[in-house]
Amino acid sequence: MSEQQAQGADAAIDLNNELKTRREKLAALREQGVAFPNDFRRDHTSDQLHADFDGKENEELEALNVEVAVAGRMMTRRIMGKASFVTLQDVGGRIQLYVARDDLAEGVYNDQFKKWGPRRHHRRPR
Repeated sequence: MSEQQAQGADAAIDLNNELKTRREKLAALREQGVAFPNDFRRDHTSDQLHADFDGKENEELEALNVEVAVAGRMMTRRIMGKASFVTLQDVGGRIQLYVARDDLAEGVYNDQFKKWGPRRHHRRPR
């Protein structure tokens, strides 16, 4: 078997393993009843939030106590124990979110949020 054929075989095995992992994760989400939720509605985009809040200090933001709903693709996620940082990309651009375990309904952070993640792109060998 040539080196190129061996690389192709390895790539096929990696793809099969990735598909198996995705199917297992989907089955777990279906058991929880959250596989493909589509009832969420955003009320802001990242560019609107940047325009409205970029120039404000932390104290001013805390006093405003504004709640927003954003939606997009999770590009990065950094879990740091009871809190995480997420970079979300939407139609308006990118925004960083701070997610605290204690700000979510019980169980959501550990049982759901920590299992979500940015999609990993694998390059196929040429």
